[in-house]
Amino acid sequence: MREPHVVRAALVQNKIVLPTTYPFLEQKRAIMSRVETLIDAAASASVNILCLQEAWTMPFAFCTREKTWCEFAESAEEGESTKFLQGLAKKHNMVIISPILERDENHGNILWNTAVVIGNHGNVIGKHRKNHIPRVGDFNESTYYMEGNTGNPVFETVFGKVAVNICYGRHHPLNWLAFGLNGAEIVFNPSATVGDLSEPMWPIEARNAAIANGYFVGAINRVGTEVFPRPFTSGDGKPEHADFGHFYGSSYFSSPDASCTPCLSRCQDGLMIVDMDLNLCRQVKDKWGFPMTARYDKYAHLLKNYVREDFKPQIIKDPLLP
Repeated sequence: MREPHVVRAALVQNKIVLPTTYPFLEQKRAIMSRVETLIDAAASASVNILCLQEAWTMPFAFCTREKTWCEFAESAEEGESTKFLQGLAKKHNMVIISPILERDENHGNILWNTAVVIGNHGNVIGKHRKNHIPRVGDFNESTYYMEGNTGNPVFETVFGKVAVNICYGRHHPLNWLAFGLNGAEIVFNPSATVGDLSEPMWPIEARNAAIANGYFVGAINRVGTEVFPRPFTSGDGKPEHADFGHFYGSSYFSSPDASCTPCLSRCQDGLMIVDMDLNLCRQVKDKWGFPMTARYDKYAHLLKNYVREDFKPQIIKDPLLP
């Protein structure tokens, strides 16, 4: 009996434009120019909400452990990329989600991996900092920033309620759950991940999250192979190397009814645009009754005990075992 609540949403995946040996400002401005072209293309298709990839303004240099890359960090509220996207958001009547390397100048210039949510009037609605930081393979991100402190916020926009589960957070089901409990209708997952590490998992995790939590998911991965000036080593015993591996793109949308789109290219820049009726979130919850049958109190009790020092697993041992 409700009117349709159709939203046109978009994902952007892109390569870096210049080699990593170029001056940093030139690298950043080249990426911004490329992304502007993609946002303008989305606007020509009347997109309402658009999300960019993780740390979109820079190479994903967190494998190198070199601190010069901190120069790409900027204020979430006043930084160059935010002001740039504010103009585009207002021009195109579009909500834009901008994942950047944030510099918090009010707290000792600490860095964060942050998504800035910019409203369709060009206003900054808010920001979310990455909840889970990887320590696997070449992902040396805790050299630059630590786990976020913003909880699991949902941003109510004119087009719908959106949240941002940044990259490695997709491996943590409770992170997905928390965005759902806070009322998200669309959760974007801006990422930077490579084929040797995660590609078999990529088509599964976002789709499963959409089904389990009753919302739409937009999974975004950058694309291309980024080669750095100096070789680096990893914690997995591999010989030193100068690239992270291939960022395999393959961005896609998933729906709470288990449907999903095809993926974008593994090798090329891409813009994916979909129409989604947000009424489907409630319809699927009505059909399957997942929130009604979830028994949150039961699992809250388990988790409350689990974080205690005196926790003992609930194991019933076969009395015939030695």
